[in-house]
Order: sequence, then C-alpha cells, then structure tokens
Amino acid sequence: MGTSSFHQSLLISMAVLATMVGAAIGGNFYHDFDLTWGGQRAKIFGGGQLLSLSLDKTSGSGFQSKKEYLFGRIDMQLKLVAGNSAGTVTAYYLSSQGATHDEIDFEFLGNVSGDPYILHTNVFTQGKGNREQFLVDNTPIRVFNNAENRGVPFPKNQAMRLYSSLWNADDWATRGGLVKADWSKAPFTAYYRNFQVTPVSSSRSRSSGGAFASGDWQSNALDANSRRRLRWVQRNFMIYNYCTDLKRFPQGLPTECK
Repeated sequence: MGTSSFHQSLLISMAVLATMVGAAIGGNFYHDFDLTWGGQRAKIFGGGQLLSLSLDKTSGSGFQSKKEYLFGRIDMQLKLVAGNSAGTVTAYYLSSQGATHDEIDFEFLGNVSGDPYILHTNVFTQGKGNREQFLVDNTPIRVFNNAENRGVPFPKNQAMRLYSSLWNADDWATRGGLVKADWSKAPFTAYYRNFQVTPVSSSRSRSSGGAFASGDWQSNALDANSRRRLRWVQRNFMIYNYCTDLKRFPQGLPTECK
C-alpha cells in the first residue's frame, strides 16, 4: 500500500503528562515494536515505515512497543478498517503492568459501511478505570486533569508501553452487538505509519537542568482555542460521558467530575 492511501488517515496524539519540547525522534517499526500475536496477520513493511494488523474469523493481531514511556508525547497515524467494519475494534493504548496499572485507552468501534466510527476513550489510574467517554474524533478529544489534591490518582509514576490490536468484538461493538461482523469482507486491515515519540526521562524532568525542572509539565493545559474546540466536540458529538451518568453513580459522581 502506497503512502498516498493515507489521505483518509486519522492522526492521533497521546500526550503523556506533558507536551514535550525538544526534537522528536522518528520511529522505525522494526526497531521500536514487537509483533505480539496473530501470526502473519501482523506485518511490518516499507523498510520499517509501515505496519498493518489484520483480522479474520480465526484471529486478530496486535503489537507493542519495545520501550516504556513515562514523560513524553507519542504520535501515530492510523488508517482504520475501510468499508463495512461492523463488529471490529481497533484498540490503541498505553498501559503499565500489574493490578494497580495506569492506562490510557483509545478504542475505535467499527461501523456499517458509510457510518462514522465511534471513539471510546478511558483512563485507568492505580488499576481503576470506569472513566469512559464516547465521541467522534477531533483535536483535542479529551482532557484528564490532575486532581491529586482531591485524592484522585494521576498516571505519572508508572512507565507504559504502547499497544495496538485489531480484534472481533461483534458481541458488543456495533449498536450493542446487534450488527455482526460480515466475514465475507475479511480480512479486515488497519494500517499504521509515522510513529514519533518525544521522550523525557523522569530523572531529567527532576534534574536541575532538565526541560521540566521548573515543574512546567505539572501545569500543562489547553489554550483558549483548544478549550473551545473541545467544548464544541462534546456538545455536538459526545454520545456518553461517565461524568453525567447519575444512574451509574447513585452515591455521587466521581471526584474528578465535580
């Protein structure tokens, strides 16, 4: 597949704790990622500049980064499954390990041909998630503010790997599982390119001469224009927001929602 096929690609940026300063590091999939499951359904090609994941009736596929990241910004371009992708989920997320892991999730729920994708996001801190929001992609798509002063853990201490997978979820993904995967359209394939990471180690951020020695990363926030764009997305496209679900939280909304 030529690079021109990415004219309908979706640009996703994961800013982990801070938008970094300094030079970004361009990636090579051979050097930066391991193909972890799915056999030949996961492929690296184009001299390490392109990666694809495929799903058929037998199995999906996935990959993970070789390195872990704590402070940094991660960018990746994705081309989601085209056409009728009902029942499929393309997951793209950062996660640490263990029962008290931190995680930042993006899940793209497949569609009947011509319908828009639904983007499901979630944030786990210290093993606790339940922070779902569903909305159509724009920039920015979500902010998770630091509310440690109110007792809400913030994902700042556990380094995370980058993962992605393409898998069958037709029991719930499209209209609550009403629309099943059409396996005559398989294999379903998603493509990835332009991995880029701008890392800063925690030791550098705390050092006297580091880029974040002044604590700037702790106060990083959206500018006024970005806040307006985020509010516009939430007003016009958000389907579900855990911070407004009083039935789910009858004893009161989570602390970070208040």
